[in-house]
Amino acid sequence: MIIETKGVTKSYNRVDVVHEVDMMVPEGEIYGFLGPNGSGKTTMMRMLLGLVRPNRGVIRMFGKKMPEDRISILAKTGALIEKPAYYEHLDGRDNLRVLAALRGINDNKTIDRALERVNLHRVGRKKVKSYSLGMKQRLGIASAMLHNPRILLLDEPTNGLDPEGIFEIRELIRNLSEKEGVTVLISSHLLGEIEHAASRIGIIYNGNLLYQGKMNELLTHQKMGSFIIESNMIELIINALQAYDIQTSLDGEGKVQVRGSEADRDRIKKILVEKGLTDFHIYDSMRTLEEAYLELIRSQKVSV
Repeated sequence: MIIETKGVTKSYNRVDVVHEVDMMVPEGEIYGFLGPNGSGKTTMMRMLLGLVRPNRGVIRMFGKKMPEDRISILAKTGALIEKPAYYEHLDGRDNLRVLAALRGINDNKTIDRALERVNLHRVGRKKVKSYSLGMKQRLGIASAMLHNPRILLLDEPTNGLDPEGIFEIRELIRNLSEKEGVTVLISSHLLGEIEHAASRIGIIYNGNLLYQGKMNELLTHQKMGSFIIESNMIELIINALQAYDIQTSLDGEGKVQVRGSEADRDRIKKILVEKGLTDFHIYDSMRTLEEAYLELIRSQKVSV
């Protein structure tokens, strides 16, 4: 794991804002860190950067400990935390030049590449005060990528953006991961942003990490979930199941949806085969991220 935490906890006034978080981020993936405002996302990001010290727990990045090895870790880490600030009277290129100089970078090719990465090379000579909010966010990502980091931390990067701006940031993140192998940790309270961008997800609520794993595993995970029956004998299948008091419904595509457990699914297969209805396909119903997220949050509220 390129990022790994064990039991990380941060308290303010004896209240845990992050509690015993074990985070695991594989190299090269886009990890979506999802949770409502005030759930501990930004505090966690700040601890990963060494800006805030945990009360207890261990943080490792690149196999090294934070904050003990902070300098070597940050040399390979880029970050955009909250709203980036710029010299509005300067153009995009000069803003990057100032930031590059602070890192000891005086190479125009580095500036050019940074602008090209975020698709701002055509407007690099325009003053930043004329940039849209989405363009400013992309410039912020460009500044975070000046030193070619292997990890990029983005805290709520699409806040306040219009749909076009959100799409541009999403495509940029995908390109950095897929084409350059950059590991991206992106925090957000926006479900759609994470669902469309991330391959792996962590859901945090009241400082507790409720779920961590692959996106597709979360969406297909079932306790008392639902599954779909697809067939060209839908009416016969519905009648057969209703004879056994098994409740069914039709989804928007004319397929049979049944709520139940894995054992219920096996029972249904047996019933249909015994009725001579063998031409069917049964599979897990994919939940939306919203459904999975709300189920986790509600279960947490009930247990409190």
